[in-house]
Amino acid sequence: MEMAVNIRKQGSLSVDTQARRQKQQALMAELLERKIRLHARQRYEQRGQVEGFALQDWVEAESEVLSKTVFAPSYRKDRQAATEGTRASSACEVLA
Repeated sequence: MEMAVNIRKQGSLSVDTQARRQKQQALMAELLERKIRLHARQRYEQRGQVEGFALQDWVEAESEVLSKTVFAPSYRKDRQAATEGTRASSACEVLA
């Protein structure tokens, strides 16, 4: 009986740990995006607020911010998964 209780506790503990890890990763991704957005905005302002360079500003800011963090692989993985999800939903909309 005790063993079954311990197994249940361990199972819920691993789920709790996994959920906590996912929340932490989501928070870190959000913080990194904020930093990237801030750096991109700074580039825009340094250029005199000239329009038409938003993508370039974002890519350069993203590269700069991610080069300084250990969370870059996790962020890139999350962004890639989000992009693939968007592509899949867009393809479904086109087929509909």
